[in-house]
Amino acid sequence: MSRTRILVCATLVAAVGVAWALTAKQIIERADQQMRGDTSHGTMEMEVITPDWHRTMRMEFWEDTDGDKAFVRVLAPQKDRGTASLKLGNEMWTYMPEIERSMKIPPSMMQQSWMGSDFTNDDMVKSSSIVDDYYHEITDTTTMGGMQVYEVTLTPKEEAVVVWGAIVYYAREGDYLPLRQDFYDEDGNLVRKMFFEDFRSIGGRVIPAEMTLVPLTEEDEGDTTIMRWVDIDFNVDISSRVFTRANLERAR
Repeated sequence: MSRTRILVCATLVAAVGVAWALTAKQIIERADQQMRGDTSHGTMEMEVITPDWHRTMRMEFWEDTDGDKAFVRVLAPQKDRGTASLKLGNEMWTYMPEIERSMKIPPSMMQQSWMGSDFTNDDMVKSSSIVDDYYHEITDTTTMGGMQVYEVTLTPKEEAVVVWGAIVYYAREGDYLPLRQDFYDEDGNLVRKMFFEDFRSIGGRVIPAEMTLVPLTEEDEGDTTIMRWVDIDFNVDISSRVFTRANLERAR
């Protein structure tokens, strides 16, 4: 093969690689926008299952993705009612009604369990962004449940403050909504999986209404947390008073 032809082939391969990288990010962006909108407000239920106990919580949730703000308040059971979490940019606070005070969550605790579930503080308020904090690459195509699926591998940017060494995101063809996400630690060990199910119209758009998080570490063997949307409205006006420390500490 001539040197000229080699250079042309190399250029084409590089161009395809760039196109794939852009397409990969677009897949993540479209799914993220579909599932979150610019703003959202709704009610969700969280079912926490362990080998020793089982509990269900109901929560109200507000999010302003453009303003990088989130607020969640527990509605039930009664003993947890009023517990709340507030995220403003990279900062997070949690209010505990039993001691009538709030505490700021340091970065070192963002990966700690939220309310005894398998979801972390970071998961609940989406402190890190799968769109902005990671590089994206389509690494494979496969099938799941008889449908075509894109495998998109997310690796953290050098400056990003994230805990995951990689996330492998399986997006269904067409609307790019996730079917599964695999989370790897910095050593490349698979530590948890999240499954997305019950795709249906809620708030005027199709989203997965149920998310099941399964940790794979030995100490969490047998644990599962299921999150279900009860209702949600997208792109709604949310008062700026919602995302305040005063609202966080307001008894309800």
